[in-house]
Amino acid sequence: MNTICSYTAAAVLLIVVTFAIAEGDSRRGQELYESRCIACHSVDQNRVGPAHQGVYGRRAGRAPGYEYSNALKKTKVVWSDKTLDSWLSNPEKTIPGQKMGYSVSEASDRADLIEYLKKISSK
Repeated sequence: MNTICSYTAAAVLLIVVTFAIAEGDSRRGQELYESRCIACHSVDQNRVGPAHQGVYGRRAGRAPGYEYSNALKKTKVVWSDKTLDSWLSNPEKTIPGQKMGYSVSEASDRADLIEYLKKISSK
């Protein structure tokens, strides 16, 4: 009986940890953004890369005043959890011909960044 309870408790813990990672942490995402993204991006100003205010839910290649690659101008991608995760994992695979040369290999880092992007998009 104790073995069954131990396995059940371990399975529940694994499920809870998995959902916690999948949802992301916007505070940690902000820290990651400020340490990894800020060299090229800003929340409210276009730089080397476009501003990210309002990016979540927006069609890719549509931030006002930014000169996008032809690939991003033509895409029909809308930034969501799934598309941002794909983009951050491998931008060139997601939208061939784009010009971002950076990726985020850790799934938990991507989830946290996405939560931060959601938060700044809802302001």
